[in-house]
Amino acid sequence: MGDVLAGIHATWEFDGDSVLIRFERGIRTPKLLSALGERRIPHEALADVTLTQGKRGTVVLHAVPRPGADPLMDAAAGQLKEGCDPYRLVLPAEREVIAEYYADELRERVRAAAARVGDAGPADRFLVAAPEGPLQFKAYDGKAGFDGAQVTFRWFWTGASSAKWKVGDQSFPVASLSGVEWRSPDVFNGHLRMLLRDDADGRSVGPADQDPAAVVFGLGYGPVHESLPFAAAVLAAVRSTVPAGVSERGLAPSVPAGAPLRMGALGAGRRDPADIAERIRHLGELHEAGLVTDEEFGAKKAELLSEL
Repeated sequence: MGDVLAGIHATWEFDGDSVLIRFERGIRTPKLLSALGERRIPHEALADVTLTQGKRGTVVLHAVPRPGADPLMDAAAGQLKEGCDPYRLVLPAEREVIAEYYADELRERVRAAAARVGDAGPADRFLVAAPEGPLQFKAYDGKAGFDGAQVTFRWFWTGASSAKWKVGDQSFPVASLSGVEWRSPDVFNGHLRMLLRDDADGRSVGPADQDPAAVVFGLGYGPVHESLPFAAAVLAAVRSTVPAGVSERGLAPSVPAGAPLRMGALGAGRRDPADIAERIRHLGELHEAGLVTDEEFGAKKAELLSEL
């Protein structure tokens, strides 16, 4: 096709065997898309292409990814809001005809790619490149880093729980991991957790603020939109180090949104009163800043107090 279609916050360049998506870096562009920069999506990584009516006089061209083809979408596990979906291109309604033309052309190329590989179902390996490292971001209780070989967590004295301070900074070689668990920064308990292969034997872990294998985002705190590309890069590295005799699907993917967290020794008993007080103080600051509603503040405070 060799053409370019410019939309709101992104531009799609149609190549022979892929779509190159470039995201704007403006103030109004969702932060996640700005952090991604650009992504090349092979036709074989797509399952379908749709064109639908959008909001406020727009149309939406949506390239639907195949399950298992993109580490970013695997890590997101269905938690992305529409505006942050990197596979959606929003255009003014007056461009519907040209959008329909590109949708039809791209759909045919996607079908042709599926016919070549003889499979249009879930991918058995990642087909879209993960964000390149080294990567890092600051969370509420620590700084996360990934150099391609290992993940490191460096705790902040202002935010880390006493449980994390007791064990100290953490380092996780890729070979020790089975996957990642990403909870969106848009929810109160947002976090990034490393899933360890040793956990497969039934070892339980506590809540994210007590688990040394997790960093907590905190509502409204820091550039945690960078955490999802980070999680995708780690997940891709984990899948690339599958031991002999183990399929990629045998490794743990990111855990679906809403799945229950595993509670262990740290979460089963009473927690440190000083730690609870610190969490309530931070919750109060978020409430005063208008980042947490009265209902959320009351419910979370009661939850924390019940653990004393």
